[in-house]
Amino acid sequence: MYLDSEIFKTIVRSAPLISIDLIVQNEKKEALLGLRNNRPAKGLWFVPGGRILKDESIDNAFKRICQNELNLSCNLANANFLGVYQHFYQDNFFDDTFSTHYVVLGYKISIENEPSVLPVTQHSKYRWFDKEQLLSSCDVHTNTKAYFV
Repeated sequence: MYLDSEIFKTIVRSAPLISIDLIVQNEKKEALLGLRNNRPAKGLWFVPGGRILKDESIDNAFKRICQNELNLSCNLANANFLGVYQHFYQDNFFDDTFSTHYVVLGYKISIENEPSVLPVTQHSKYRWFDKEQLLSSCDVHTNTKAYFV
């Protein structure tokens, strides 16, 4: 269930959000990152992911996020759970008047072939990073780097 903007602002201002991040690796062990279009983390390279919606199971959220963020059909059973992470941002989706707090479930998925068409709603472009490039780049968000240390 998607929320009205004003209700969503109140929630972001008042409570943590729960989300899933997808750590997508190819056969070379490179990670797929997208250049963020939106706050928070706008303008930085970040793993694909998204919020879990009210009354949505983790399994269904995982499938929806894989489809929306990667144009892939994925099953949670084929992913490796990396753990629970916390992301704190000084801004929010709307502006910089209050912070955002996410509790994130990190899942690694391995793919053989890059998706032919990647959505550009959340990310303007995509790039494969090897671990060394990812960790040394100042354009990769620190919350993304946390999945690789």
